[in-house]
Amino acid sequence: MYKAFLNGKNEVPPVQTLSTGDAIFELNSSGSQLRFALIMRNMSRATQAHIHLARPGRGGPIAACLFGPNQFGISVRRGAIRGILTNQDLVGPLQGKTLKDLITEFESGNAYVNVHTNRNSEGEIRGQVKQP
Repeated sequence: MYKAFLNGKNEVPPVQTLSTGDAIFELNSSGSQLRFALIMRNMSRATQAHIHLARPGRGGPIAACLFGPNQFGISVRRGAIRGILTNQDLVGPLQGKTLKDLITEFESGNAYVNVHTNRNSEGEIRGQVKQP
């Protein structure tokens, strides 16, 4: 299992927001599916969410989409988006690679989750993916 705690302080540059979130990832035993839950709190008009590849304090390319794009955005006091990623969902530098390659990025500290909003199109909340 892998987790990320998302807040505005982790954005580059930091964002002042009351929004927070958690992303939880679990790879199945065969390595063919990565289940995820993206839990958002106090979120106003989230338009999309991704896994990006980069170290803390840096921006990086999208590796997989978790939600969106949605031009209007969703607003929740507390809500969750759940889904399953497969090898075919990997994009950018991981396109044509496997979920195990994404897990290697998680384990090396080179992946983060970012939630974009209408107000902060570059990202409202962000968190580095780690093993708990």
